[in-house]
Amino acid sequence: MLLTGGLKSLLPHVLRRIIRCNRLSISNTSGMAEGYERANVVILHKSLADDFEQFCHANDGPLPLLYRSQPGDWKCPSLSSDSDIRADCLQYRKFEHGACTGSLKSLKEYSEQLKDMVAFYLGCSFSLEKAVQKAGIPIRNIEQKCNVSMYKTSVPCYSISMFHCNLVVTMRPIPESKLGAAVLATSESRESHGAPIHIGDPGLLGIQDLSKPDYGDPVHLHPGDIPVFWASGVTGVEAIINSRAPLAFTLSPDCTFITDLEKGTVRSSGGVPQVHCISRDPLHFSIVSAEAAQKINTLETLIGIDPGERGIRHLQRPGELLGACLALSHAGSVLVTTGFPTHCGHQPPEENDGPPGALAIAAVLQALEKQVAIVTDQRAMHLNKRIIEEAVRLGILKKPIPLLSYQRESANSALMFLCENGNPGRPRFDHLVAIERAGMAADGNYYNARKVNIKHLVDPIDELFLAAQTIPGITTTGVGDGGNELGMGKVKEAVKKHIKNGDVIACDVEADFTVVAGVSNWGGYAMACALHVLRCCETHERYLRQALGRPRTPSQRPWLPALPSVPKEEKLLKTLVQLGVRSGKTASLEMEVDGLPFYSTHSLMIEKLL
Repeated sequence: MLLTGGLKSLLPHVLRRIIRCNRLSISNTSGMAEGYERANVVILHKSLADDFEQFCHANDGPLPLLYRSQPGDWKCPSLSSDSDIRADCLQYRKFEHGACTGSLKSLKEYSEQLKDMVAFYLGCSFSLEKAVQKAGIPIRNIEQKCNVSMYKTSVPCYSISMFHCNLVVTMRPIPESKLGAAVLATSESRESHGAPIHIGDPGLLGIQDLSKPDYGDPVHLHPGDIPVFWASGVTGVEAIINSRAPLAFTLSPDCTFITDLEKGTVRSSGGVPQVHCISRDPLHFSIVSAEAAQKINTLETLIGIDPGERGIRHLQRPGELLGACLALSHAGSVLVTTGFPTHCGHQPPEENDGPPGALAIAAVLQALEKQVAIVTDQRAMHLNKRIIEEAVRLGILKKPIPLLSYQRESANSALMFLCENGNPGRPRFDHLVAIERAGMAADGNYYNARKVNIKHLVDPIDELFLAAQTIPGITTTGVGDGGNELGMGKVKEAVKKHIKNGDVIACDVEADFTVVAGVSNWGGYAMACALHVLRCCETHERYLRQALGRPRTPSQRPWLPALPSVPKEEKLLKTLVQLGVRSGKTASLEMEVDGLPFYSTHSLMIEKLL
């Protein structure tokens, strides 16, 4: 038997010959022939080959197809100059009707059956390891001299005919400070699975215990390490099991075919990726291209002007719009709230800053096929019902949005409202958005900008945001323009210092993300536009669908008509005027918001954002 110390420097054709002669005493190929691509292999009957090829193309994250052989062809000339798939791998598995019926060192005894079978060579995440190491990032499984951990997830692949299964992933612990470098290094080649499909809490993939991998070995995390998951070609094994094919062969999950192809350095067309944390409980990071992130930061800059000269620049935190919209992009169910009854001497007392922005966000969420609902004050239910009906009639919304109210009836009312049966493990919503919503001050009251207490007009929706801080899986965003809005507690010290009456009116309730705009509606328009930017970002879109299914083409973007536009917002503002909803600063029933004319100020901002 040969010693294994120098295997990583041997050329692939030499290694294959050694394996073919059964002269190795090791059980996996991790770390061998550094700098060369690896492949997983699936071999099945020719009658199933076309469907399996379609299955690979439909799920090219886990199953990037490198080569498909002809029936009975044991070579793969585009991948290796001298190979015999019957004997060039350390260990094979035999499957009959979906059951693994044996492990084999060679397939030569099945040569007759193989004449009617097709071999598929699929990209392998072992090929990523050298790129990660070159970026100065430790590979824990190599350090610990064990195989990489592989897990079955609860994430379904795109099904084709008899081929269906859940995604299988590999996990590599990466120091948090190195996440960006790891994503950059591995996004360069999709032939070896490309960028990660998930970074953070394994429970979000349905993985309950990292110490119990379904394939491979447990790999121990060091302090400060984050679990990072890549799509795995072992997904193909699960597809073979579920297909119940009469006869099929695969490689053992830790034994890959070593090709003659040197690892490439062609960057993915998605652009240079960035990594952003969107939740700490559960821990969750997202990926976006630098180009898309810059566009969203430009949107944030545009809405950050201060036409009312309130001093809001002191409240602004760069990157909050990007963080909020990344979290929203991952959310499946969103609760939106708005309503600031600043005009307590009028009926209705609401101002017209807030509802348009809330509907702009809701419209895009709706078009992105997310569940969305609005919660508001009980006394304003009829008004908001009318506004939603008009928004549907005007084409702003595709369909009516559920309208809810919240009242405190007991100590756990907020928990019961947000979670099924009050169970924090089963939240009804993933994200809460407050836009121009009256926020509770430190003394428990609610104040308008003039320091008038309007608590008698406001239901305690703040309690939902406070409760969300204790419920894993719910993130929150607050959008405001003066510091007294729900969610602005994150910048309350700046509000007290720089905003008129800030020491009294400052909202005390924090949101995870705080979007500050010159007018709150602008924040809603910017969020709608940012969600569009993210869905058009190839890097983020691939991460969002976990590299499964086919990416949307430019003609398959149903959310485009949902974006705000000057004609739609003009009609909506006219509707609000007809319903008696007034400008915040002046209480005027004219075409203005916060004392700023629609036609020369707000319409221009919408055009700039678009």
